[in-house]
Amino acid sequence: MSTEVVILAENLGKRYFLTHRRGGRSQYTALRDVIADGVRNFFSAWLFSKDRSRWTDKEEFWALREVFLEVKKGEVIGIIGRNGAGKSTLLKILSRITEPTTGCVGLKGRVASLLEVGTGFHPELTGRENIFLNGAILGMTQAEIRKKFDEIVAFAEIEKFLDTPVKHYSSGMYMRLAFAVAAHLEPEILVIDEVLAVGDAAFQKKCLGKMGDVAKEGRTVLFVSHNMAAVTQLCRNAIHLQNGRVVDSGPAANVVNRYLASGQSDAATVDLRDFPTRTGSGTVRFEWGEMRGSEGEARRDFSIGEDVIVAFRFQAGAGFHERQVRLAIQLRTSDGISLCNMADMDSDFAIKDFCGAETISVRLPDVRLYPDTYYLSLWVGSITNIDVYDWVRDCLSFEIVGGGQLTTRTLPRSAGLLFWTPTWTRLPAASSPSTARSFQVPTL
Repeated sequence: MSTEVVILAENLGKRYFLTHRRGGRSQYTALRDVIADGVRNFFSAWLFSKDRSRWTDKEEFWALREVFLEVKKGEVIGIIGRNGAGKSTLLKILSRITEPTTGCVGLKGRVASLLEVGTGFHPELTGRENIFLNGAILGMTQAEIRKKFDEIVAFAEIEKFLDTPVKHYSSGMYMRLAFAVAAHLEPEILVIDEVLAVGDAAFQKKCLGKMGDVAKEGRTVLFVSHNMAAVTQLCRNAIHLQNGRVVDSGPAANVVNRYLASGQSDAATVDLRDFPTRTGSGTVRFEWGEMRGSEGEARRDFSIGEDVIVAFRFQAGAGFHERQVRLAIQLRTSDGISLCNMADMDSDFAIKDFCGAETISVRLPDVRLYPDTYYLSLWVGSITNIDVYDWVRDCLSFEIVGGGQLTTRTLPRSAGLLFWTPTWTRLPAASSPSTARSFQVPTL
């Protein structure tokens, strides 16, 4: 491997100020509140400049602190950590999208970033036009882009939609084209956030293979992922971020193993043998749990409408002799709202010949939840539901990251919980209410 350093980050820090309205803030803001706040802020600037703090509280938040990073040419570095650890902030600084508050970054070579679906695309331009636009942003000539054009289109599998504005693409098509452009236009440094999750299993495998090819060509790759198997397979080294700081670094396999053992993982597969948040007699215990896609692959990021599979294994202790157990799964939001409790008896499923150890798969079909992180708790107990053998709370999690094939519009968390696609029907203009009682529209 080359000894040439292409990325050098020293004492990186990124600070944000979070502004809170005193007395709390409602979830929704009416127009009158916006107008009132504008007037209030205007007069406070003139009359109360010495006491502006009475309107708001500001909280200092460091997304990154004291990060040092040295990456050599041809290295593939995995960046792991829980959501909110600072991974995306680090990539944005290295991609020159965000300026650091402290420290400095040195980069040698062209940088292509894939931080979120459609980054760098103009929605009104076609797929063809966006390929040339992104190539120009990377400093490539039109002749250089044309040499790679057919390869990009074939990889993205968008031949039929090449001359369609990308605002009409599904999130999957958007992502395929974005990855193909970033990987094929030959940047010296390729920066990839966890966007592969919105593709299907076959395309994820295709992307991982391409990243391996990029690394073999001597180019540098920074790869953020919750897929620990992919990090171990693809990356030689890894760093673990926690609360904005680097807490571990070294060979990828070693860093991943320590990360999983720490119980902080947002990974698809979780070792439950020593999981801390649990209650029960312990006569039967969960050993592991795993989130899976519809084809059985380990993953934790899904699009709206996909099937989500929960797999787990539990085992009885030496003195356990019951032949039947009951199972349940609780699903809740990141805000702690319980969405449902799913019991095996409701699905006409029962283990009547328990032999001491079982591996179970539970398919949640067509999950129509808004983008958010969702947590699962696993429960196993007696047939009478009186004895709780093991209840492991919030041990597994998955994320809904986009609309997938169902919608291309932006779906903020605050918009709701359930995503429905009802049937809309346009009625004749002369239609009247279905109620037999006549009514009169009041005049204003």
